[in-house]
Amino acid sequence: MSALSVLTAVPKAAALAPVAAGEALALRPVMEQPSAGPPEPPLYVRARAPAWLPRLLAPLIGLALFVVLWELLSKAGGQLPGPLSTWHSAVEVFSNPFYKKGPNDQGIGWNVLTSLARVGIGFGAAAIVGIPLGFMIGRFRFLSDMTAPIISILKPVSPLAWLPIGLMVFKAANPAAIYVIFICSLWPMIVNTAVGVRQIPQDYLNVARVLNLSEWMVFRKILFPAVLPYMITGVRLSIGVAWLVIVAAEMLTGGVGIGFWVWDEWNNLNVQHIIIAIFTVGIVGLVLEQAMIQLARRFSYE
Repeated sequence: MSALSVLTAVPKAAALAPVAAGEALALRPVMEQPSAGPPEPPLYVRARAPAWLPRLLAPLIGLALFVVLWELLSKAGGQLPGPLSTWHSAVEVFSNPFYKKGPNDQGIGWNVLTSLARVGIGFGAAAIVGIPLGFMIGRFRFLSDMTAPIISILKPVSPLAWLPIGLMVFKAANPAAIYVIFICSLWPMIVNTAVGVRQIPQDYLNVARVLNLSEWMVFRKILFPAVLPYMITGVRLSIGVAWLVIVAAEMLTGGVGIGFWVWDEWNNLNVQHIIIAIFTVGIVGLVLEQAMIQLARRFSYE
């Protein structure tokens, strides 16, 4: 080995050794260094909003935008009253909602209760007839084939088209309005119940035949639990249709009711009361729908 190669090799080895040793020396104090306490909190921490806050703010923002748009439309011209004047009128209307000054001059409370009574009678009659009929149509194929064309033809008919038939048959406005509610509430219950029966797996019914279960046991143990969600859906649709139809029916039949109240206020050119009636109908319909949703949750089968 030449002297030049020895001189060049020794510095390389000497240079490598201190680096490795230096690394070990540099790492050792870090690993053996005692803890200096908890780290200091950052100057800015982004907090997450609670989950309920967006669900609360979104409807409020939507209502605020609706009121602003309403105010702009009322200022644009025409005879549409603004939100503030309508609110003052609503306070006056609901300050005495159950007054009576005659057979056709009653407070908005009596009108709403009268409409709810008509809806309750017609809807209840439709449930008594429609739900069992839906079970039978879904259960027996021959009955389904026989009634399918009748339901397909009558279901799309406008609700008010049945009103002249009711007036001709009952010779009075109140039973005619109830009859219209009955007809319109009938179809959703029949169709949804029958669809629910047809969705039951055939294996369940085959097992029931093998076990020689009675028709009542098949209904109680198999049909009813499986069809209940479909049946509740039909009930929800029916109650919504019934509440929509009663307003139009009462406009034509007269008497006491929220629909007649709307028409009477239109004849008096009181647009503020018409807007109040619209909101009242909407709120009552929302309450009915939420009641049906709670009923569905209460009687749901998993």
